[in-house]
Amino acid sequence: MKSPILGSAYVARSVNAADNRMVNLFPELIAEGGKEPAFLNRAPGLKLIAAIGTGPVRGLWTFNNYMYVASGNTLYKVDSEYNAVTLGMLANDGPVSMTDDGNHLMVACNGPTFVYNSTTNAYGEITDVDFPGALTVSYLDGYFVFIEPNSQRVWTTTLLDPTSIDPLDFASAEGDPDNIVSSITNRSEIWLFGGNSVEVWYNAAAAGAGFPLQRIQGAFNEIGCAATFSVAKLDNSLFWLGADDRGQGIVYRSNGYTGLRVSTHAIEWQIQQYGNISDAIAYSYQQDGHAFYVLTFPTAQATWVYDIATQAWHERASFTNGEFGRHRSNCQVSFNSQILVGDYQNGNIYAFDLEKYSDHTRAQKWLRSWRALPTGTNNLKRTAQHSLQLDCETGVGLLGVTEIPGHVYLDPLQIVGDFIINDYVEIIYHVDNFVQPQMMLRWSDDGGHTWSSEHWRSIGGVGEYFKRVIWRRLGMTMKLRDRVYEISGTDPVKIAIMAAELDVEATNA
Repeated sequence: MKSPILGSAYVARSVNAADNRMVNLFPELIAEGGKEPAFLNRAPGLKLIAAIGTGPVRGLWTFNNYMYVASGNTLYKVDSEYNAVTLGMLANDGPVSMTDDGNHLMVACNGPTFVYNSTTNAYGEITDVDFPGALTVSYLDGYFVFIEPNSQRVWTTTLLDPTSIDPLDFASAEGDPDNIVSSITNRSEIWLFGGNSVEVWYNAAAAGAGFPLQRIQGAFNEIGCAATFSVAKLDNSLFWLGADDRGQGIVYRSNGYTGLRVSTHAIEWQIQQYGNISDAIAYSYQQDGHAFYVLTFPTAQATWVYDIATQAWHERASFTNGEFGRHRSNCQVSFNSQILVGDYQNGNIYAFDLEKYSDHTRAQKWLRSWRALPTGTNNLKRTAQHSLQLDCETGVGLLGVTEIPGHVYLDPLQIVGDFIINDYVEIIYHVDNFVQPQMMLRWSDDGGHTWSSEHWRSIGGVGEYFKRVIWRRLGMTMKLRDRVYEISGTDPVKIAIMAAELDVEATNA
């Protein structure tokens, strides 16, 4: 029988009800002619492109064929060869908000704000006495629009001049008495996110208004935002981590001027465990037709990803000292025909690469857990589980590693003995592991509370496309008459899983 390995991440409040974890894997639907309706892909690895500054990478932006990197307390201008020029200093810690008008780059650092003029190469902090500081910045029809920290006020700069502020060029978002916590331009409109509400404004300057922005009547809803930097554009919509007077922790997608819930009860339950979610950060990107909203909780060390193509959630994670942590990416930009992300601990800039199966020099661990029996078929009787076979791509093998500076490894057949391929987590692989990459299986017979030991199987050396990945004599379900399987791996090889076939025999007990 088919065991339901496909699907998404869904670990319920009670693991006895659902314990479907998916880490560094995501499903892809097969439109027609496929062996199965979908398969599981390995998440992209991190390919080092450049190291800019000391980090962390607080923001990335691109315009006029240059990339701008906010790394640590410095802003850099980077060309297509990844040569970096220092522009000047930044302020404060944490994420920055960046935007441009095709000539000026504006960088808000939660108050202090800096402007770079790409024509004159002038760079400096906004010193206009009427400037109140900026939390987030956006661009609309020649105006730089920003929100004043800890207030209800939205401001605009002088037309096409981000360094000049008129003391009368502000208005208050007063549909609800909450402060504005975030803003973004979408479809030539400004969305102002309060703690409990959202208002949408437009440029009314052509109608003879003094202050150019006015609220759109009816474009108000009582779904606020829980985290300033959780707002991101994707698929002609906006996504954000919601909050209102009734609670917080639901992820929304804009639907017209309202919010459509896209998170599941399982995701929301996980978020509720994190305590502080106000520091959540998000970005979005598209790769191979998959459009991803990536939401990271730094305090909780967790990263969740929503795929619009499948409307499914999965986890992205780093793997250090045998433990999962938040994904290393802090922000994203599309530059040089690549999806680039910045590291949250140092100045590294990586490319998301679907043919890179590690996170730079660190192992990338993937994991999938799922119920052995399809939904609704468990009659609470014991079953004898004779074998589990994965339908997956085999024969991809391993061809050595060239990631560690100063180390160049030959074909594995020419290597003798043990050696280290990962200086950070000190994972030691034997030469046989390079020829025969491994996959690990374990299971739980009490709903996911406790687990068996790991059982390793090869997924085939180079060219072994016929290799069967099968575990036999898996025992009988006792206790709750239930079983959850979990497979995982760390070897830097391609992973594509189509199905799981379970040979199971029912009993009368």
